[in-house]
Amino acid sequence: MKAAQKWILTGERGAGKTSLCRLLAAQARENGWDAAGVISPAIFDNGQKTGILAVDLRGGESRPLACAIAGGRFALPLGKWYFDRTSLEWGEQVIANSPPCDLLIVDELGPLELLQQEGWQAALTVLRGGSYRLALVVVRPELLEAARGVIDFSNTLVIDHSRSSDHWLRLYWPKIQTIPG
Repeated sequence: MKAAQKWILTGERGAGKTSLCRLLAAQARENGWDAAGVISPAIFDNGQKTGILAVDLRGGESRPLACAIAGGRFALPLGKWYFDRTSLEWGEQVIANSPPCDLLIVDELGPLELLQQEGWQAALTVLRGGSYRLALVVVRPELLEAARGVIDFSNTLVIDHSRSSDHWLRLYWPKIQTIPG
């Protein structure tokens, strides 16, 4: 593979970052790319976000990652969420085993990774390794500076609530597909 690129995908909460990651992975596969990594879709119950999953993009397996209520395996607190350490470890292994690939997605590098040096630390090692064409890393706007302090990103994609995930896919996929592999 040629020189790997690392891009940030950012936007406010609920803007559709994870949905866009899922669409980009599907589009990449349709174009013959190997898409791998982890996405973290929300779990909703009666319109309320009650949890977060971790989904292996290549294999399709998912695990409960975080819950709004502490208890049992959901014991690692972060804000209003309680994370499952075994799911974090599983996600780390998925990320570690993703390269080589064309599109590596890490959804997300958040406070656990960037501020507390917990969570998916393997992602930082994999991102530095470069065995991919493009790494797309979800980072919240308030953590952009921290992310740029640990990884040299070459581009930032910004999305917002004003458009659908399909719109952002149509906007950004043409830029992504031109990356040499």
